Amino acid sequence: MPGPRQPAPPAPLPFWRMPQAALLDRLDSTAGGLGAAAAAARLARYGPNLVRAPQQAALLWRFAGKLANPLVFILVLAGALSALTGDAASSAIVGAVVVLSVTLDVVQEYRAGAAAERLRQSVAVRARVLRDGEPAEAPLAELVPGDVVLLAAGDLVPCDGRVLEARDCYVNQALLTGESYPVEKAACEQSGGDDVLAAGNAVLLGTSVISGSARVLVCRTGQATALGEVARLLQAHEPPTDFERGTHRFGLLILRMTVSLVLFVLLVNVLLQRPLLESFLFAVALAVGLTPELLPMVVSVTLARGALRMAAARVVVKRLAAIQSLGSMDVLCTDKTGTLTEARIRLEQHLDPAGQDSARVLELAYLNSHFETGLRSPLDDAILAHGGAGAAGWRKIAECPFDFERRRVSVLIDNGATRLLVVKGAPEDILRLSARHGPDAAGAVQALDTAARAAIAARCEALGRDGMRVLGIAWREVAAEHGDAVVGDETALVFAGFATFLDPPKLSARPALAALAAAGVALKTVTGDNELVARHLFGQLGLPVRGVLSGAEIDGMDELALAARAERANLFCRVTPAQKSRILLALKRRGHVVGYLGDGINDAPALRAADVGVSVDGAADVAREAADMILLEHDLGVLHAAVLEGRRTFGNIMKYIMMGTSSNFGNMFSMAAASLLLPFLPMLPVQILLNNLLYDLSELPLPLDRVDPEYLARPQPWDMVLVRDFMLAMGSVSSVFDLLTFYVMLAVFDAGAALFQTGWFIESMATQVLVIFLIRTRRSPLRSRPHPALALAALAVLAVAVGLPYTALGAALGFVAPPAGFFLVLAGMLAAYLVAVEAVKQCFFRRRRAGEPRRGRTVQPARASGPPPNQELP
Repeated sequence: MPGPRQPAPPAPLPFWRMPQAALLDRLDSTAGGLGAAAAAARLARYGPNLVRAPQQAALLWRFAGKLANPLVFILVLAGALSALTGDAASSAIVGAVVVLSVTLDVVQEYRAGAAAERLRQSVAVRARVLRDGEPAEAPLAELVPGDVVLLAAGDLVPCDGRVLEARDCYVNQALLTGESYPVEKAACEQSGGDDVLAAGNAVLLGTSVISGSARVLVCRTGQATALGEVARLLQAHEPPTDFERGTHRFGLLILRMTVSLVLFVLLVNVLLQRPLLESFLFAVALAVGLTPELLPMVVSVTLARGALRMAAARVVVKRLAAIQSLGSMDVLCTDKTGTLTEARIRLEQHLDPAGQDSARVLELAYLNSHFETGLRSPLDDAILAHGGAGAAGWRKIAECPFDFERRRVSVLIDNGATRLLVVKGAPEDILRLSARHGPDAAGAVQALDTAARAAIAARCEALGRDGMRVLGIAWREVAAEHGDAVVGDETALVFAGFATFLDPPKLSARPALAALAAAGVALKTVTGDNELVARHLFGQLGLPVRGVLSGAEIDGMDELALAARAERANLFCRVTPAQKSRILLALKRRGHVVGYLGDGINDAPALRAADVGVSVDGAADVAREAADMILLEHDLGVLHAAVLEGRRTFGNIMKYIMMGTSSNFGNMFSMAAASLLLPFLPMLPVQILLNNLLYDLSELPLPLDRVDPEYLARPQPWDMVLVRDFMLAMGSVSSVFDLLTFYVMLAVFDAGAALFQTGWFIESMATQVLVIFLIRTRRSPLRSRPHPALALAALAVLAVAVGLPYTALGAALGFVAPPAGFFLVLAGMLAAYLVAVEAVKQCFFRRRRAGEPRRGRTVQPARASGPPPNQELP
């Protein structure tokens, strides 16, 4: 008889409620972290620290994915039907076309993806971790439970973990809670509470450190984290880029045309009582012929090659689709420090309210910066580098860290005899919080009346006009019995004076700005500094100030008003991180493609809001993670080179689209027309497929091709109207000469089915291949040379098409040797065709330029999916 049922053992406490010693014991770790061997073993056991599982599919599955393409599936079905009906030749050709096309696509995409991934890994965020008791750097993906990581202001939290030590550590948990205010974290025991988000001793993956520092024990990684639990929601695709929206619209255009044409041809052949299988194969071949099926591979290879070229120019691309967005960018928003200036800030003066040098101001500024543990700015570094009276004898009691809303930092310090609250920050805010000023030369502190406030404000304004960055310094003596809570009470201060700084303009900025302006990219500076300092810098760089908006003005505007003002203004001062995002979204509503260059914690929201976010290699973790591209040099000249590469990359993609759609449409339209007029098929299905395959092979080197300087001279957005109109114009010319070929074959050479199909196959291949040299440039083809590989591939394919009818393979495909006179007639028609295409091309682009709209002048309604599509020429 079974005994009484034993109660289930109690579930272990969650890591934030477990005593620290017990937690370390449970994870078999110490406060000094793991050894390298133990970490490697745990990585094999727990897997990588990734919320998303790696997407490295095996080659076999990649092939299967390509075969799931509807058009490829139809081809496979058509080949199977051919085999069942005994048409072994057609079945073999269809199979060869499918295998070759899919293989090219898979191999090239795999190589392109591998190259892009290597570049992304080169700038991947890394964590500082204790291994064998010593600090080391490790990729975030290699962290395991039991590791101990060191966090500082600006770092991304790489795990769910327990705080072992903390020093004024404030964390932004907005990703998980939606609450933008930072939360303080401390090394404390917590006996209750089931919500990890409310735990004051736990940090979570995906959050970021705003200020202070901490030592954290890794407790959960990857999909076991709080972020991993909501991964399905958070892994939703990011909003599509301008490039992705453009390719989607292009796909819909091709789909509509393909379905209409195929249904028409199939209906006609059925009404004419032609063999059903042959008619079906012919219709399928038309569908394949009209579709640029190598577009995904061409896009992947071209973007990857662009990324490699950018890497050589010191720009690492994290998101390939952003390359086109960078080429389309017509507005660049950027901070000024490090971009327009050298970021070599030095402390110039420490002045009392009367404008005299003051050792007291230097001492207070030094003490504040010395004891600050939050987000340390270059101004703090300049104060500490300048030196002062030192901090000997002083100790910090508490701190209220800097944030971008308050724009100040306070420390409460004590030297045994005196307890001081020392505050530094934006001078207008410090002055507003002050009730007295001093001490003066005699050591006296005086009331801050209206006259004194006006004099101090005027002095601050004069310093700004001289290009000085100014910090206000204030203090207040505090009674010891008030404790440390007084650190947040920044009122009734004594205004001590100013610390002034100089950051000279960057020598490379002026020519880089001129180059960007010449390339059609307008610069808008978005800064936390005041207007006077920014105006002085603009004057040094020779930049006109076309309009100024302050953060206070932005707060009082609705979205429509902001969009109108942001269009005209090129200088935004005293703005917060939230206001930066509003500015970018307002510009996007005006139809602009907006880039943002930033490197700080406060820049992360703007980097995500921009069409293309750009950061630098030394930026804060949160900024690098949010960015689409990383500059390895903080230089606008490097960014200008990347813009041109983005346009070059997109230009080669557009060449393939415009070549393929115009040539394919002309040929397929001619075939549809011929199916109405001829008693036989104008070209056998296998011949159509071979025609399409050879033409695609001739275009494979397009990613290597040169792009005309005129194309690089301006932003390049998607324009489906241009693609459609160009396809109709060029396709119509092609169809006219196809019909002329039909007449010549029937009237001059009295061609039967085999000779007709052979003659048109050769003519079709010749016109498609030779027109590559015309369509690849908007210039005269004599002024723009193609890449040698493109020229060689095109001529080789043409030679194969001309020689094929004289081979046994050609005979198996239904070709016959044409008479010698055919090639004389063909040469004349080709010359006339190329002249006609060039004339139509020049007329087409001349008319487009004459009717080209100006960009970004009309307020567009907001759309959930992003900025409205722009119908401007690429």
